Amino acid sequence: MKLYCKNIDRCLELSKDESLPLRRSYTRELKSLKLKVRFMNHPKRKKEGFKAKKRMQTIAKALVNDLERKMNSSQRLRHLDNLLLYSSVLTQKRTDKHKVYSLHEPEVQCIAKGKEAKQYEFGNKSSIAKTKTGIIVGAMAFKGNPFDGHTLPHQIEQIKRLCGMEIQSALVDRGYRGKKHIGETRVEIPGAGKVSDTYYQKQKARKKFRQRAGIEPVIGHLKQDHRMMRNYLKGTVGDAINTMMAAAGYNLKHWLNKVIFALDLIYRILTAEVQYFLTGNLNRQIFISAGGECEK
Repeated sequence: MKLYCKNIDRCLELSKDESLPLRRSYTRELKSLKLKVRFMNHPKRKKEGFKAKKRMQTIAKALVNDLERKMNSSQRLRHLDNLLLYSSVLTQKRTDKHKVYSLHEPEVQCIAKGKEAKQYEFGNKSSIAKTKTGIIVGAMAFKGNPFDGHTLPHQIEQIKRLCGMEIQSALVDRGYRGKKHIGETRVEIPGAGKVSDTYYQKQKARKKFRQRAGIEPVIGHLKQDHRMMRNYLKGTVGDAINTMMAAAGYNLKHWLNKVIFALDLIYRILTAEVQYFLTGNLNRQIFISAGGECEK
């Protein structure tokens, strides 16, 4: 419904910019239709709401067709991408692939999370890599919704380019099933392990993959504290810039926290030494006077 409204608004703006007189603007009818769609969740108004939604789609199609008829060749060539986008929004169905979810960002994809609280996210897929100490060494944004295992070679290549080091092993979750080795890097995925593994080997693998789970709160901090939850930059290039800036901000905050902790520790040590020096002399004086009283 929102896409139909935006489609109609875009068509009206386009006709105004190009000075194209439309056959009808549907302004008054749209006002009543929006009210009907707004309250369509009520059981008695569902049928009326679906009819209003269908009518809005018909109006949007009529406006797009009216614009295409009245445009000359130069205008049609200039606004060809927009007209194709509007037509694809109006003709797409629920079961179609590569649907358009936003007019101002057609590259947005629907990503299934599989969680009860939030089943879907709309945006692009990003990959984050961190070390054992918590430093982010790789951050990439990918166009669309690729398979997680297909993003791993590009992520490893970025880490090599930025850090200049070879990666011996990469600990990933079960979404990266597929290849066991990428170049010289060993891909390790949590699992039940072999039957022949000893108790020590199982506990070692369990501890290793529990450390891997530490990247989940890092992703949460990137979303909540470093503006990865919503991206205000345009296009896929803006997605890549936003991901890199969020990772850089996280690393900078991590470094500043360590500096503040070190300065606070130095301050505490210095103040403790001064207090010890003062209270030590005071205690010594009290001890001597008390000893003198005991001697008497």
